[in-house]
Amino acid sequence: MSTAFLPVRARAAGRLLHALAAAAALLAAASLPAAGQPRTVVGRAAPAPVEKLYGAAVRAMPTAQKEVALTFNAAWDEEGLDTVLTVLRQQKAPGTFFVTGHFAERHPDAVRAIAAAGHGIGNHSHSHAPFGELTAAERAQEVTLADRAIRQAAGPAALPFFRFPYGDTTAGQIAEVNALGFADVEWTTDTNGYRGTAGGMTTQQAVKRALDVLAPGEIVQMHVGSLDGQGPVLDAQALPQIIDAVRSRGYRITDLRTLLATQ
Repeated sequence: MSTAFLPVRARAAGRLLHALAAAAALLAAASLPAAGQPRTVVGRAAPAPVEKLYGAAVRAMPTAQKEVALTFNAAWDEEGLDTVLTVLRQQKAPGTFFVTGHFAERHPDAVRAIAAAGHGIGNHSHSHAPFGELTAAERAQEVTLADRAIRQAAGPAALPFFRFPYGDTTAGQIAEVNALGFADVEWTTDTNGYRGTAGGMTTQQAVKRALDVLAPGEIVQMHVGSLDGQGPVLDAQALPQIIDAVRSRGYRITDLRTLLATQ
């Protein structure tokens, strides 16, 4: 092969590389979200179906069917989690767990156990700080830090669902989490089992609160862990009775991930 052709080929190769680089830059620019569109959170773009949930807090599933979703917040420790997972497995019932980033960092094995059992995992902020007391930048950091910790532990079980600490939510704050790729999924009723016996609750009262507002699409909020100074929450003990009572009334336990089903 004649060496006379090498400079020409080198120049041609250089032009090709330049063209490829320019094309890559254009593709990267095209992939950036337009203003007001969902942004990527720690490398994950919000799935398109979640966008239909934006704009307001989801407090019930949009269905006329006799269906109930069971959800559990985890912000403290693992107390009661094994019992909850065992009951859900035995009853063949799905659950959705909203965990904080701190919980995921301190108890990654627990988060992996939730994911391994086939349950979805939502974002409950990083430190469970009251959002009304934070700046917009601090609120965004609470969401993104938690998302990173949850996805590191749970992988694909992490959902584009966010639940505000204490249910403290405003239209502006909902818009903020929507812009980060999350829908605000709250609850229809809280069993108040987190208060424990020290807080004046009993297992039967927790069950009653779940049933008092029973209606199609109800989202029940429960907790796992031990609240400081108040002992273990009561929801692990109440769960079997809640499931039995709901089913005896003709309801089925449904997966909260059905909210993401395309129409």
